[in-house]
Amino acid sequence: MSDVYAEPATAGDPTDPATLARYTTLRLGGPAGRLEIADDAAQIVLKVQEAEAREQSVLVLAGGSNVVIGDQGFPGTVVLVRSRGFRVVAENGDTVTVRVEAGEPWDDLVAATVERGWSGLECLSGIPGSAGATPIQNVGAYGQEVAETIVAVEAYDRTRREVVRITAADCGFVYRGSIFKYSDRWVVLTVDFRLTRSPRSGPVRYAELARALGVEVGDRVPLADARATVRRLRAGKGMVLDAADPDTWSVGSFFTNPVLPAEVFEQVRERAADLGQPPNWPGADGTVKVSAAWLIDKAGFGKGYAGPEGVAISSKHTLALTNRSGAASTAALVALAREIRDGVQSRFGVTLHPEPVLINCTI
Repeated sequence: MSDVYAEPATAGDPTDPATLARYTTLRLGGPAGRLEIADDAAQIVLKVQEAEAREQSVLVLAGGSNVVIGDQGFPGTVVLVRSRGFRVVAENGDTVTVRVEAGEPWDDLVAATVERGWSGLECLSGIPGSAGATPIQNVGAYGQEVAETIVAVEAYDRTRREVVRITAADCGFVYRGSIFKYSDRWVVLTVDFRLTRSPRSGPVRYAELARALGVEVGDRVPLADARATVRRLRAGKGMVLDAADPDTWSVGSFFTNPVLPAEVFEQVRERAADLGQPPNWPGADGTVKVSAAWLIDKAGFGKGYAGPEGVAISSKHTLALTNRSGAASTAALVALAREIRDGVQSRFGVTLHPEPVLINCTI
């Protein structure tokens, strides 16, 4: 399941299968063969089952902030997830477990947890998308990842044709990935998060955020301060949706930061000797995570770099590829992504990989 919300839709709205671009934050994507709306978990399962009974392929779309849909669209059934709400399902000492419907807009949820004094999601403020999309790519930002707070995911298993509960240990969480990301088997219905009752954030781990807050890495700050500062930082990078700002007409970061074996990172350092040290962070098993934004910029693709038909790198953030004209094709965006990927490969010997899910298109 992909992410939310380019244009909210409810069961009472007319839906036109020729206008999938309305439901993606890139404002791109061709027609759907059929468009259905599901506004609770039971309807999500039903709509998927009905499409399967028609022998149609299924795309479950919770709004479109982490998906790139090709100009040919999707020939099967697109199920728009519009389930809403959350509730407390367990309390244990200083923790509370919250069950969230898949279609609940993510930033609305984060705002609600901050208001209630529940710590654990505050640094993920401002991210466009739905709660159900967060486990799919293990959403993370400013030192937090949802894998740290997810207890379990309720999903419809299309292979076994039943609703199952998948514990966090079985979700296969990795950097920007999980068992759900490239599989059509699972349809996320609800997500359980275990949060801490505290008026203060978790330890601030991200240096940029600590500087903006005026604290040291490892310090804790009021939840509202963490949320407001993260939103301000994201907005400054064009990473908070704004209908009036073409720099936000994107899927956020288009490429993931490459995680390299130590010996490959040394080769990158040698190739970059005339450019300075590539920003990097230690990873598991001796790997090194390298800044994709730095690699892109130093390969000659700076902020505002223009591609065909009005697509361009955001003027605020090197990792965001935007449909600035609002009238481009997916093919144009993909061409720009391909040019950037090939340029980085040629300059540094590193292959960048897209973060969003690509539907009927490829770089």
